Amino acid sequence: MESKQRSIIVGVKRQQQNDFDYLMKELKQLSIACDMEVVGELTQSLQRVNTFHYIGKGKLKELKLLLEETGSSLAIFNDELSASQIRNLESELNCTVYDRTMLILDIFARRAKTREAKLQVEVAQLQYQLPRLIGKRESLGRQGGGAGLKNRGSGETKLELDRRKIEGRIAALNKELERLVSERHTQRSQRQKNQVPVVSLVGYTNAGKSTIMNAMVDRFNRGKNKQVFEKDMLFATLETAVRQIHLPDNKTFLLSDTVGFVSGLPHELVKAFRSTFEEVIEADVLIHVVDYSNPKFEQHIEVTQATLNAMGATDIPVVYAYNKADLKAIDIPKVDGKSVFLSAKQNIGIDALIEEIRAYLFKDFVQCEMLVPFDQGQLVSYFNETANVLSTRYEQEGTILRLECHQQDFDKYQEFVI
Repeated sequence: MESKQRSIIVGVKRQQQNDFDYLMKELKQLSIACDMEVVGELTQSLQRVNTFHYIGKGKLKELKLLLEETGSSLAIFNDELSASQIRNLESELNCTVYDRTMLILDIFARRAKTREAKLQVEVAQLQYQLPRLIGKRESLGRQGGGAGLKNRGSGETKLELDRRKIEGRIAALNKELERLVSERHTQRSQRQKNQVPVVSLVGYTNAGKSTIMNAMVDRFNRGKNKQVFEKDMLFATLETAVRQIHLPDNKTFLLSDTVGFVSGLPHELVKAFRSTFEEVIEADVLIHVVDYSNPKFEQHIEVTQATLNAMGATDIPVVYAYNKADLKAIDIPKVDGKSVFLSAKQNIGIDALIEEIRAYLFKDFVQCEMLVPFDQGQLVSYFNETANVLSTRYEQEGTILRLECHQQDFDKYQEFVI
């Protein structure tokens, strides 16, 4: 079995930074998710990070010694580093240096499975690299421009060539992504045309979004092999999965599972995954999944809300699903306003969550009675497939249906309403 890369995690605690200990714990979890072995930790309290080395000179020596003692070849820093900080640290420590953003990008690169996700991650990585191109001594030599010595111009530095190559690659990747995004838009337009409402699961990474999706699929689409991948680890889901949920009363909605959020989610990733996040922006209802067992769940809610605001998802109704509530000392299922306390793993509270979704999605359904003439039998079949038919009886004039149907169908077939 291949041995894991040994690493040291490093963080600077600024004044009045109350979440520092949690962020360091999360950095360790991110490192483990990236298949690294964390063998040490070094922290320092400063008013602000050191411009040159992130940490002070004394701590730098301490870190170098710790790396040597533990046989570690990687130092992972809790904040995003500048190009000069990375260069200075690697030179002083003689090891590979990662920052929080690089770590998250690496996890995404390892987990991406579909073509679209792989393209999105590569774009994000290149966008991160672009402002951090570090010119080494050999990069500063000019490439000759023009033909002959007389016409020889200053040309371009190798650094400029590298920058141009990256910009060209980003442009090519974005072009291919645009094609995939166009296909996604076509699918979304078809859904809107068919008037199928969309519910999106959002929340902090590892809150249990995929588990909730699988619980709903298992409840309402049993035997159709539509389960999505779920695992107790950060960023288990990178691809947007969409499943159609058929309720017993012939009501239908689409449920989408999206990428989880995290503190300091790189701007490059949010930008690159814009087409994936459009599933969220265009949803009719958001299910904000919260890991209620996590002591920092309130902070997770704030991070998720801030990310949603940055994406422009501000006016969409939200139902809060406090998952893993079986690990707390409360009776479940429990409904409190727009909040449902449940356990997706134990399959407790899924029905209560569905009822909250119903309250938002199916407000414009109306109950009525219709008398459908016998020569309009196809209309009876239509309502049996698309509406909730409460009772059927046959009279001399035709079939009388007592049903709950969409407002649009109610208006369209007004001539049959009695």
